[in-house]
Amino acid sequence: MNGHFLTPRELEIFKLLIQNETTKTIADKLHISDKTVRNHISNVIGKLGVASRTQAIILLAKSGMIEI
Repeated sequence: MNGHFLTPRELEIFKLLIQNETTKTIADKLHISDKTVRNHISNVIGKLGVASRTQAIILLAKSGMIEI
């Protein structure tokens, strides 16, 4: 899998997700809205062709793009 198609912000959000951060706390930390966080998550799920954020995390971890 080639991850250059994910934006730095998308990767940042998934790195926070694996630290058990909620959508709300991620939004607060990044000074963006909850909806924007959810949009980024949905975009990544679509780009990776998976069905859930959990599957996206697994795929990103297997590819070495994020560390669990």
